[in-house]
Amino acid sequence: MAAETTAVTGPNDAPKGAMGWLQGAKDYIDDLKAEMRRVTWPSQEQVKATTAVVIGAVFLFAAYFAVVDLILGRAINQIFQTLARR
Repeated sequence: MAAETTAVTGPNDAPKGAMGWLQGAKDYIDDLKAEMRRVTWPSQEQVKATTAVVIGAVFLFAAYFAVVDLILGRAINQIFQTLARR
């Protein structure tokens, strides 16, 4: 009797092992390429505009938090000084 060799298969009947890994990697890359063809990329003007908005928002938030930090810091120091005098 000759020994039969059968490939171990998974849920999608894809062979396991090195050949299965290579086929899985190839399928992944093919799917990735197909998905990248469907992506709608922004124009250079859109990228510049949104980048400017983000940078402006960062500076506005930084200024806001600096003012809040200054006010709260002074208020807390005033409370501590008042309590230390007693």
